[in-house]
Amino acid sequence: MEIIIRNSSDEPIYEQIGRQIREQIISGRLAPGTQLPSIRILAKDLRISVITTKRAYDELAAAGFVDNVPGKGFFVAEKDMKVVREAKLREMEEHMTAVVRICRSCGVSEAEAAALLQQFFEEEDV
Repeated sequence: MEIIIRNSSDEPIYEQIGRQIREQIISGRLAPGTQLPSIRILAKDLRISVITTKRAYDELAAAGFVDNVPGKGFFVAEKDMKVVREAKLREMEEHMTAVVRICRSCGVSEAEAAALLQQFFEEEDV
């Protein structure tokens, strides 16, 4: 499992960890049942606080991405397609917000943006 922490980011470290683990779960790089590194080991590897790592894992568990097995650790949860879909929709919303900002900054109309999006949907290589 690879996690890259960017200290220059406005995103809190626990959110960076959670986002990267979610992305790896959704993409299939972390398979259901895979044990995550212990809180202490991940904290040591990333040179961050155990509290920060625990918060990231707890939030992943609350969102249904991982299961906490007392005495054994955290494991990637079986994929619940509703959870995966919600995560992807949130990701889409973030990207769409950025696209709208870019469109507004350079005068691209909603119709032009919609036509461009339609063009991408029609392309087979995307």
